[in-house]
Amino acid sequence: MKLADNQQEEYRAFLSKIRSERKGTSNFAMLLTVFVAAVLMAVVVCLIILENTSILNRINAVTTDSSEGFFKSNRRDNSFSVPFAPRKQNILLLGVDSNGDGTDVWDGTRSDTIMVINIDPKTHTIKAITIPRDSKVYLPDNKGIAKINSAHAIGGVNLVKKTLKETFGIRIDKYIIIHDDAVVKIVDALGGIPIYVERPMKYHDWAGHLHIDLNKGNTVLNGKQAVGYLRYRKDGLGDIGRTQRQQWFLRSLMEKLKSVDTITKIPEILNICNTYVKTDMNYYELSQYAGFLKGVDENKMEIATLPGAPNQKGYISYWILDPQKTQEVIDRMIYRDKSDYDYSKFKAGIMYSPLKEKEALDIQQELQELGYEVNLMKITHLSHTKFVANKNVVTVEFFNWLQKKVPELNKVQFVYDPTENFSVGSDFTIVLAEG
Repeated sequence: MKLADNQQEEYRAFLSKIRSERKGTSNFAMLLTVFVAAVLMAVVVCLIILENTSILNRINAVTTDSSEGFFKSNRRDNSFSVPFAPRKQNILLLGVDSNGDGTDVWDGTRSDTIMVINIDPKTHTIKAITIPRDSKVYLPDNKGIAKINSAHAIGGVNLVKKTLKETFGIRIDKYIIIHDDAVVKIVDALGGIPIYVERPMKYHDWAGHLHIDLNKGNTVLNGKQAVGYLRYRKDGLGDIGRTQRQQWFLRSLMEKLKSVDTITKIPEILNICNTYVKTDMNYYELSQYAGFLKGVDENKMEIATLPGAPNQKGYISYWILDPQKTQEVIDRMIYRDKSDYDYSKFKAGIMYSPLKEKEALDIQQELQELGYEVNLMKITHLSHTKFVANKNVVTVEFFNWLQKKVPELNKVQFVYDPTENFSVGSDFTIVLAEG
């Protein structure tokens, strides 16, 4: 079934509303300045490196100073409890900015990326929540109302952890902090990241030192190009499109890390991590997490962003979290709550690029044979292919079951988006893009 013209017009109006709300809001335009994908990239690279015991010995020989970086953990004792006890754990990932040349790498820096990774040793799965940097919160210890990204600048990682606990009820077990300079350096050290650029991207911000000049098609992004690709937002979708690119970039990165060529990059990456990554975990803990990450099935990973809307107050723009939907995301991703629901009652949607029409029709037929009502919508500009759960009852377990019935969904990324930005009058939407 194809959506009526009035429904398509309603969807266009929705996107137009998003653009109008965000136009001219410079702070909001920097919602994920040090993008989620880059944070995970640096973490995974360093953890995989540390899993090799011969490399660990080399690290121990090098790190004899008392500096407090990635290879000089904040833990000063040798005691250790096995990281993967039966209980779930929350790992805090922070991507911090720079205060300028000649300043301390960590002191007084804002956390432009805030992500909580929930790991479950029993099911060997990962769920990740991104907390928008402009989220308006009350900072503990009488620090007042502010954007959550200022917590690290004011009180370091301890204030960030305390804010997450008091605001969202999220207890943090361990943390890893990455400086944004690590992004460019690690991408270059890996020899670039192959990616499909879904449209020409041209943008120059001379004041912000951001220059983007990418052509459509398959390419290998160097460090600076990767930053441009992940920060680009002039595609009519604003931060929605940028978040999509971050998630796709992460998948391309994971494939790159599986290459045997990565081992030759270890010495350079070690030096980068030593300067630009900090954690409270010791070497053995890191190696255990690395082993865990390598065994995680990418098809069972879930990613979500805390939902809300932009709001301008004077010269300050905030991200105002939606209380009900935020709680739904936290319950699903952190506490792993599940609702009993009859999968057969789901309504399906397919958004597709013009060149993907045949594939969309084939998938529609497969879904209809399974008994699902399917709504179709053709969209000229779509980012990468993905499966979007619009409702909380659409679980990754259902997605894995559907992958067996619809083989075209294998290797497709699962995204939970309760804002229903990609809903076509549907509980879940399959987005088919050219890339």
